[in-house]
Amino acid sequence: MTESDESLNQLFRALADATRRDILARSLTETPSVSSLAEGYAMSFAAVQKHVAVLERAGLVQKHPHDREQLVSTDWSRLRRAGELLDQLEVVWRQRMDQLDDVVKDD
Repeated sequence: MTESDESLNQLFRALADATRRDILARSLTETPSVSSLAEGYAMSFAAVQKHVAVLERAGLVQKHPHDREQLVSTDWSRLRRAGELLDQLEVVWRQRMDQLDDVVKDD
């Protein structure tokens, strides 16, 4: 099954923001609550909730209820997918650089 362009756009839009990347990084090593995440940023709780929601829509994190809090955990398969896509782009980039080297050498 091929991923839709919109799904890929959501994934990379979510990763394009430094705060969301930081939230994702924090959820890699722990399972923080949304409120504990909010304590680490100079923004409102609601703003952090919105960042988490973007990551959740992109499939990069999941929220799980725990008592009165929502815990945030990384969806590893989705994160691996982002890495695979970047690896594919790197292969294309390296091939193009090799082709450019060949053109320069021929001159």
